[in-house]
Amino acid sequence: MQITSICVYCGSADGLSPVYISAAEEIGRILAENHIRLVYGAGKTGLMGAVADGALKVNGKVVGVVPANLNTPQLIHAGLTQLDVTPDIHSRKARMSALADGFIALPGGYGTLDELFETLTWAQIGIHQKPVGILNTNHYYDPLLEMIRRAEAEKFIYAEHLCLLLVDENPGRLLQKIIHYQQPEGLDRWVNR
Repeated sequence: MQITSICVYCGSADGLSPVYISAAEEIGRILAENHIRLVYGAGKTGLMGAVADGALKVNGKVVGVVPANLNTPQLIHAGLTQLDVTPDIHSRKARMSALADGFIALPGGYGTLDELFETLTWAQIGIHQKPVGILNTNHYYDPLLEMIRRAEAEKFIYAEHLCLLLVDENPGRLLQKIIHYQQPEGLDRWVNR
């Protein structure tokens, strides 16, 4: 599969460490430089704003997708290539998924974790075969990755499900993993057991 569009999930909180802001800007820039359209939650604050700014600074294409109740000037990035407004958060997630050839989760809170795990679950049960990655800036996701390994050790997920999640601390290496992703064998045994 050719990767022409990547959906980035990330936090929109203010006051974040410059380490996270810099990594978000870098992933936005790298996507744009590789002619990959950024799809994200349309925000101008936190990592959302940083990833969009990183892409836009090098003339990248940026599509923001926002539910109607969050479509306000204080939240929405003014420089987007395209803004899609959806009726609610559920249709927002479906729209972002439909627009993307792959997914990257940057550090974030409840919303980011929700989007990441829904996307992984959809891959697990065969709704999509798109690559899903985590940019593990500052080892932010180390505890989560340990929990996922625990879930596999305790047999709540299968070994092949670990392969659904690509992880790297470096934006360029993560993008290469996404571009060269091969779906693991045996995923259908989760559904067909």
